[in-house]
Amino acid sequence: MNRMKIDRRTFLGSLASGLSGLGSLSLKGQSVGLDYQIPATAKRVIYLFMAGGPSQLETFDYKPAMKDQFDRDLPDSIRRGQRVTNMTAKQTRFPIASPFTSFQQYGQSGAWVSELLPYTTRMVDDLAIIKTLHTEAINHDPAKTLLCTGSQLPGQGSLGAWLSYALGSGNPNLPDFVVLNTSRWTANVSTQALFARLWGSGFLPSRYQGVTFQNSGDPVLYLSNPEGIGSVTRGKMIDLTRALNRKHLTEIGDPEISTTIAQQEMAYRMQASIPELADMSHEPASVKSLYGPDVEIPGTFAYNCLLARRMAERNVRCVQLFHRGWDQHSDLPDRIKGQCLDTDQASSALITDLKQRGLLDDTLVVWAGEFGRTIYCQGKLTQTNFGRDHHPRCFSVWMAGGGVKGGITHGETDEFSYNIVRDPVHIHDFNATILHCLGIDHRKLTFPFRGLDARLTGVEPASVVRSVLA
Repeated sequence: MNRMKIDRRTFLGSLASGLSGLGSLSLKGQSVGLDYQIPATAKRVIYLFMAGGPSQLETFDYKPAMKDQFDRDLPDSIRRGQRVTNMTAKQTRFPIASPFTSFQQYGQSGAWVSELLPYTTRMVDDLAIIKTLHTEAINHDPAKTLLCTGSQLPGQGSLGAWLSYALGSGNPNLPDFVVLNTSRWTANVSTQALFARLWGSGFLPSRYQGVTFQNSGDPVLYLSNPEGIGSVTRGKMIDLTRALNRKHLTEIGDPEISTTIAQQEMAYRMQASIPELADMSHEPASVKSLYGPDVEIPGTFAYNCLLARRMAERNVRCVQLFHRGWDQHSDLPDRIKGQCLDTDQASSALITDLKQRGLLDDTLVVWAGEFGRTIYCQGKLTQTNFGRDHHPRCFSVWMAGGGVKGGITHGETDEFSYNIVRDPVHIHDFNATILHCLGIDHRKLTFPFRGLDARLTGVEPASVVRSVLA
């Protein structure tokens, strides 16, 4: 390296790159520093992100006492002056909107599940349902960012990026971290945007950021060769570009040049691996029928769930599916039915399909949104129509496979599903548990940033939720 050309930024970047390499070596058992590894129960994770905040009151948190509380004011002793959003702050009262769905107990575990999730009821004995997740964020963007990156502030590494950085590639011909966004859903309403920071690398080297698959055309942008360029010519172009980049890296020392080299080489390999991955023509009809009729339509949640299973077969480290439209401030009864119709069968099919193939044992599946919904109504309340506001104090999620104990329900909320009364789980605890299943001690997985050893689980103490582990 030509030391005469190294400025402060380049020096610090090179130092960070070196530390990144040391961390990766340590994780692979080549002890050169802290040992992050613990026994792993999962090799990969499929994360089903229900963006917008599903109502726990109409899905997993059964509150029968609320049937008799319709249109009564939420007691001050329950609300305790807690923060509300600007959308309901000016309401003169907070009338209770009784859950409109019926619940029953299912499976040997006797878990309570809403009638809106008939397919989920068939797999409850595979699920660990957590009813007491909570977060500080009360608005969508910071809440999504906190769940995905461990901080409400942009610029942090996402869960998938941390896993890619920590564990390396499971398949050199495919990205470590893939993102799938649903582009079609039954509840055709306006929704919040999804920002790339949710799957970005933040301060981690950019090679670890998620790769977004497209729902039309090439699955990955610019996957096909330009017109008139064959694979042999393309290979020669890559070889020449690699040589020039390596010369540039030697002269300048910018670690992002290494990222560029790795990404270009990966892109070349993906020209063969991605078309094979995305070709579902050989999937048996019996498998497709599990996921429902939408499985044939690219961009649907069902299609993406089947694609995620195919990625799990090929050892992609992290696949994150985003399904928007759960932000139901009004028309909740109709709109949540549409969301459940979109996702229920495919979510259940994913578990069943993985299980049939022997993949569920080492694949962790997560279903979660950024927060829950309030028991009180937002806006006008009637027996058949109402909305619910954001509720960060308690909400329901589930985990399955990959070392998770199936057939259990963790934690309890009060009769209003407003406050936690037993076994709270913070976002950092939740992420610590995911890392634990993947064989990572969250306390030791760090990266130097702004003079601190940054972690996915933040600086405050976080704990693995051991009661949900097998």
